[in-house]
Amino acid sequence: MKKTYVYFLVPLIGLIIFGAIYWNFSATYAAKEAEKVRQVKEAKAEKLRKEAKDREKAIQDAVAGQELRKKQREIKEAKDRADRDARDAAIEAQRKARNDQDKFTRQKERLEKEVRAEKEAIAKLEEEQKKLVADEAFLRTYVKQAEANVRKLAEVLDKIVAADAARAAADAAAATAAKNKNS
Repeated sequence: MKKTYVYFLVPLIGLIIFGAIYWNFSATYAAKEAEKVRQVKEAKAEKLRKEAKDREKAIQDAVAGQELRKKQREIKEAKDRADRDARDAAIEAQRKARNDQDKFTRQKERLEKEVRAEKEAIAKLEEEQKKLVADEAFLRTYVKQAEANVRKLAEVLDKIVAADAARAAADAAAATAAKNKNS
């Protein structure tokens, strides 16, 4: 009989060990499963919190990036506006310079024509002055000749008057002599 209780005792001991392990397992299994579920939920919640934080940070980064891009766009637009204004000012300055150049070219041509005309007028006046100087020299010479002629004529007239007076005196003397001769 000894052998029969071994058949009975070994499975009974195995059953007791199994029961103890099962009891231990079943008592902690629900808690372990609950802990696993809690950990999974906690991990999901942490993941969601992290995603929310990441999303919030991404939103803040996006807003900051948007503000930065907005500032950069404003700076670029201001620079573009300044460049456009500078370009417009340069074009206007170039246009004004071209207009001034054309105006000064026309003014130069007009002044050159006036200078040529004035030089021609000066040349004519110089020629006229030369003619007038020559005429003046001629007239001075002519006046001197005329004065000399007047003096000579006055001398001749004086000689004629003297000759007439001498002749009248000679005639009077001849008449007196003839009267004296006849008387």
